[in-house]
Amino acid sequence: MEDQLKKFDKLGNAFVGIFHRLALFAIGAATVWAAGWTFFEMFQKHHATIQDLLLLFIYLEIGAMVGIYFKTNHMPVRFLLYIAITALTRHMVDIMSHVPINILEMLAVGGTILVIALSIFIIRYTSTRYPSDKNSDMS
Repeated sequence: MEDQLKKFDKLGNAFVGIFHRLALFAIGAATVWAAGWTFFEMFQKHHATIQDLLLLFIYLEIGAMVGIYFKTNHMPVRFLLYIAITALTRHMVDIMSHVPINILEMLAVGGTILVIALSIFIIRYTSTRYPSDKNSDMS
């Protein structure tokens, strides 16, 4: 009976691994497609705005995150936080383009960026000070 359970566990792990790979390929392909479409729209406009460039940085971070996951099988949380900061910065640029400027929204977005930046600092500090044991992840 225990032998059969181990076989089912192996099969289940194989299916999860296949799903992860397929999902990563889909996310990577969608990111490349979206970045290409953004480039195409910039060429049609004959100029790039700061929001376009920040969007391309978001695509770059997503691509890097997918690549790192393929290489290491670990999802770097910091990259999600970098994406959040870039998206909030992009939103702040949008806020500043409207007249009158909504000061309270701008302060809220700025405060949120500060909290996320502090989170990144804490994550980086704790990961260097208290590194995880890679072997314990396998159990």
